[in-house]
Amino acid sequence: MALDCETLVIGAGPAGLTAAMYLARYRRDVLVVHDGTARALRIPLTHNVPGFPEGVCGTDLLARMTEHATEYGARLHKALVTGLKRTANGFTAQLDDGGAITARGVVLATGIWLNEVDLPREVHEQAIKDDVLRYCPICDAYEHSGREIAVLGADLHGAAEAMFLRQYSDKVTLIPAWSDDLDADQHHELDDSDITVLRGRVTAIEPDADGITVHLAGRDSTASSHRFGILYPAFGVTPRTDLAVKLGLEVNEDGRLGALTHMKAEIPGFYAAGDIVEGLDQISVAMGHGAVAATKLHNYLRDEDDHVMSDQRPVD
Repeated sequence: MALDCETLVIGAGPAGLTAAMYLARYRRDVLVVHDGTARALRIPLTHNVPGFPEGVCGTDLLARMTEHATEYGARLHKALVTGLKRTANGFTAQLDDGGAITARGVVLATGIWLNEVDLPREVHEQAIKDDVLRYCPICDAYEHSGREIAVLGADLHGAAEAMFLRQYSDKVTLIPAWSDDLDADQHHELDDSDITVLRGRVTAIEPDADGITVHLAGRDSTASSHRFGILYPAFGVTPRTDLAVKLGLEVNEDGRLGALTHMKAEIPGFYAAGDIVEGLDQISVAMGHGAVAATKLHNYLRDEDDHVMSDQRPVD
């Protein structure tokens, strides 16, 4: 199967769907290809999306954004893009079903994978729905103000997350996921902030509808169990930037593309948006990236088609 389009958006999360809506309103032929795994689909309810003070669940938000984009002519196709290469006329994307897509320009908005706590899939997803397991303190720590909060991962990343959450509760506990990698000075900083640090190895995590229990084994073979209202694993994320790397773009030490990739094309006609770009992993930021990337791509194509005044050529 071969699909042709003028502009290709890879990913149907907040960044990709915003880009698609903008490109469609710029009267561009837009095809959105996605694998149905947008991280926002797993959000049971979020209160930090502007315009939704009562909160909005991820599926409803993306459904509304999809309707908005398709209202203006954007098309969606569900498939996994496995390869992307530059051609003389633009780009060719390879799909997992053996098909290919040609496009003059691309917006890459593939998002990130969460590095998750080790739980059976059904148990893990139910814990998220029950609001006892969360991964984004910026997104929803406000809703957990005053609760017993645990952070899993006693390295610098985990310690920093615990310190961030201390703003919301005076009952924050840091638990080593595998080992305690903090030095004496860092432990002193945590102690000064009244953050409890537990010792031992996690042997089991048991969420239920009302909270989450963490079981530890001590170095002396003793065992203990600790009950919390909410658990934040601090394991980081894995940006899905493999398609950009295949094009020859470099990523930073965190695996992300440069902070200006949504507005500056290192490869003509290629822009990135959302969580794969260095910055803040937030829906509102992803939407802004999508709008800028779409506008930059539209102006690039206008320049290619000689539809701009000579002294108003877009400058990346």
